[in-house]
Amino acid sequence: MRVVFAGTPEAALPSLRAFLASGRHEVVAVVTRPDAPAGRGRGLVRSPVGALADEHGIEVLTPVKASDPDFKARLADLAPDCCPVVAYGNLLPQSVLDIPKHGWINLHFSVLPAWRGAAPVQAAIKHGDEITGATTFRIVRELDAGPVFGVLTEPIRPDDTAGDLLGRLAEAGAGLLVSTVDGVAAGALAAVEQPADGVSYAPKVLVEDAKVDFKHPALAVDRLVRSVTPDPGAWALFRGERVKLGPVTTVADVDLAPGELSVERKRVLVGTATHAVALGDVQAQGKKRMAATDWARGVRPEPGEALS
Repeated sequence: MRVVFAGTPEAALPSLRAFLASGRHEVVAVVTRPDAPAGRGRGLVRSPVGALADEHGIEVLTPVKASDPDFKARLADLAPDCCPVVAYGNLLPQSVLDIPKHGWINLHFSVLPAWRGAAPVQAAIKHGDEITGATTFRIVRELDAGPVFGVLTEPIRPDDTAGDLLGRLAEAGAGLLVSTVDGVAAGALAAVEQPADGVSYAPKVLVEDAKVDFKHPALAVDRLVRSVTPDPGAWALFRGERVKLGPVTTVADVDLAPGELSVERKRVLVGTATHAVALGDVQAQGKKRMAATDWARGVRPEPGEALS
């Protein structure tokens, strides 16, 4: 089939590579978010999907909004049979959804109808889910509510960060998305409506959402930190300045007041509502990420000082 692939971040690359390597589908263009400022110089940088398409000489479409008339006209001229989607990040109006014969088929990183929305992997880790997965479905106007083609499942490991889990789902999901489009092309795969029960939502995680509250139990602190690693990154305040925190480990035999720091020779502990956690990496403002013990040697916390 002629496909126009839509996606933006690193997590979409395994799927685009899988279509390019399949030999069964012709990728005639990609749709991605516009080039965005990045790095210290704040120069405009192509999205990961756009950069991969450039490498393969594939046309790249970067509408600010998918409702842009020029974009719709070009998409219609390309006459795609299907538009596979992975984390594109733009709303698609019905007039655009109607262009490909077989619609827009999305790879979503949860087992729908659980965790519809922008941050399903982060939500699954934060809420302590033991199993998650990926789902392919036909996009409709309602958020992540379209009928389902296929599902895979993946266990969430006790030490998984959002980056770890998303990486595994992106690789496994690429095969699911290509096989879904294969089945649709062969007329051998029908979509099934999602159940009405079990719907939950995972909105975009903002920087404010990644602030660690040490008044919560150690288990919740651990899950929050892992759920926002690497992006946007967990953080707390020390002496009024923000410090980023890497994944922590729980220390069941030490009790400290919430946020209270205890510096030992080989570890730095912080109190929670239950028992302490040991800090992993720490990154102070304007500094490189470093081991918590190195950070503590530099700042020399006084007795009773705390993260807040």
